[in-house]
Amino acid sequence: MPLHPHLASNLHLLDGMTSIEAALADPQQAPRLAQFMSVGEAAPCPEVLTRDLEAPGPHGPVRVRVYTPVEGDGSPARPGLVWVHGGGFRMGNLDDAPIDGLVREFCVRADAVVVSVDYRLAVDGVAYPVPHDDVVAALRWVRANADAVGIDPTRLSAGGDSAGGNLVAGAALRVRDEDAWTPAALLLVYPVLHPVVPPLSPGLAAAAATLPDLLRFLPSDVAEMNRNYLGGPETTADGYAMPGLAVLDGLPPTLVVNAEYDDLRASGEAFVASLALAGVDVRQVCAPGMLHGFLMLPDSIEPAGRTRQLLADTICDARSAAPSAVALEQAVG
Repeated sequence: MPLHPHLASNLHLLDGMTSIEAALADPQQAPRLAQFMSVGEAAPCPEVLTRDLEAPGPHGPVRVRVYTPVEGDGSPARPGLVWVHGGGFRMGNLDDAPIDGLVREFCVRADAVVVSVDYRLAVDGVAYPVPHDDVVAALRWVRANADAVGIDPTRLSAGGDSAGGNLVAGAALRVRDEDAWTPAALLLVYPVLHPVVPPLSPGLAAAAATLPDLLRFLPSDVAEMNRNYLGGPETTADGYAMPGLAVLDGLPPTLVVNAEYDDLRASGEAFVASLALAGVDVRQVCAPGMLHGFLMLPDSIEPAGRTRQLLADTICDARSAAPSAVALEQAVG
């Protein structure tokens, strides 16, 4: 379908911008970029209880923020989610309003305890495996301390968006291999999972070609992002760094959410196909008319609200169990 009318009508706000990262750092461009991805006044963030804690990790403590529903004190153990934010492996933190607001929504919609991970970013010489190790450490810590934070350990899922989807998938592979367990479910939202994005389908190529370069993940953009994360060429990547290269057998039921107008959809689609071939219970959903990053849009943009509810429902329904079947669902529209 066409690009969502709200997004299409606001493309002019991006005039003169050359990259998202540069625009965020520019005091004149940053407000226009924020306006592009907003609709009217921002809705108030849901009220939840928060605690900032630290998980021990091989590179030092990893800061985590635990979000609990207001009625959480003394309540029975709830479903849980370890959430890993995106940002090209080098942007984002727990205090970013869109990241904090999204996690609060998951907490309230799913009536779940959500743990957001403040992994070390790939800046100032930091590179793989440091961000990956931080996420692994946080995931292990949450499982080991599930009772203390109010999570039913059999209902602990893990998810992330964009680069966060990469990191959480890699962490699930690590605990599968080294600890002989996996989260109850994986939730991967427009993830980047391959060192080089697989070829775009004709339909995706046509959709992406209608966008300004600022909103695309061109091959040169993906190469630069991944080299920065890896600390070297793409050929150095292993399956933990780029889960699209990994053996995927034994991963838990997985939900992959893609955006129709997103070059990285090719990575998500290829990963879904590999999961299905490996016998993993996998579901794929493509949000019509949406761009990369659409999860941060308000409920008035219907695909965004519907996707957040789908993720919340998946958190609620997840249980640790062996996959019962291979289920591949493609829902475009």
